[in-house]
Parts: sequence; structure tokens; C-alpha cells
Amino acid sequence: MRVILAEDSTLLREGLVRLLAEEGHEVLAAVGDADALLREVEAHAPDVVVTDIRMPPDHTDEGLRAAVRIRELRPEIGVVVLSQYVERNYAAQLLTSSAERVGYLLKDRVAQVEEFLDALERVHAGGAAIDPEVVRQLLIRTTHSDPLTRLTPRERTVLEALAEGHTNAAIGEKLHISLSAVEKNLNAIFDKLGLHRTTGYSRRVLAVLRYLES
Repeated sequence: MRVILAEDSTLLREGLVRLLAEEGHEVLAAVGDADALLREVEAHAPDVVVTDIRMPPDHTDEGLRAAVRIRELRPEIGVVVLSQYVERNYAAQLLTSSAERVGYLLKDRVAQVEEFLDALERVHAGGAAIDPEVVRQLLIRTTHSDPLTRLTPRERTVLEALAEGHTNAAIGEKLHISLSAVEKNLNAIFDKLGLHRTTGYSRRVLAVLRYLES
């Protein structure tokens, strides 16, 4: 795939460039700030963008805002955001418009090379990749007033896998259950979260958003 990287840490940036090149991917540009990222995306139209959240000049959410902007202007480009910590609001912002071609990974995940590359491939193919640690911490933060507490343990594990970006078939393989069992659990999740069939909206996306916003 054709990739643009945005990371202000030179060491991590160069490491990602080498990793992707070794795997046969083409790194079109590797930059250190959000403005440069937007310029390079406009110039090269990559398949996937990988960006840090906090970059110069203020090291707040420059990378996130650039990622959201790219998703608004060029929805065909996959966007993977790297974060040092679990930031629930950031994940929710990324998924507000769609849970397609988007990823939210902790930087530690980059060290898990196969998992990182799998996440990139998933986003490139049109799916989503949410870091399992992000999902785990979001589950911990739920409260008794939250509708997620109505889910059974199995339904929660299915929703967790859904939030990580897995397809129904992949969820079944991951949890060692049949495809029909996955579909049954998803329908139960949708019902308990009050997500009825509505034209123009994906219940899968809405379920993930409800999960992230809990």
C-alpha cells in the first residue's frame, strides 16, 4: 500500500519507514507536523495515513484534527491514529462519521509488528482497527447506569471484538463460535442498546459509538 507517516519523534518515524519498506509498502512521505501531513496528503493521495495525535506546535490534538479533516475531505483514504494513552474522546471523534477505513492504536502496538501490520491491512481493506487495550479500558469505565451493563458476558465480548474492527466471520473465529451465534449476539446487542433498523445508518457503527461514548 502507499502510506504517508506523520510522527514528531524522529526515531519512531524512521523506524516506521523502515518497517513498512521492509514489508513492501511504499512510504510516500514521512513528516513531523500536522500541516505538513495535510500538504502531503493533498499532493500524493495515499492509500493510508498513519499519524500521531499530539504533534507540534502545541502537542495537543493537532494530529487528530488533521485525521478528522482527511476523513471529511478524502473518505477513501484510510487513517490510523497512534496515541500514547487511551483517549476515549479521541476515538469517538474518529468514528463519528464512519467506522470504515479507520484505526486507533496505542503506540505500544507498533512494537507488536504483526498486529500493527494487520491493523494497517484491515484499514486499507475498508475496515476498522481499534486497539484491544483501548477497548478493555473502555469496558472498565462503564457504570451501572450504562446500557452496556445489560449485556451478557458473551454479548460484551462480541461487542468488544466488533469495536476492534472485526467482521462477523472474524468474530466467530476469534471467539470460537458459529457465524449464526455471532449474528444472534449482535442482534441482541442492537436491541439492548436501542439500535433499531434505520435507513441511512449502520447499526454496527452506532453500536461502536455507543460503546465508545459510554
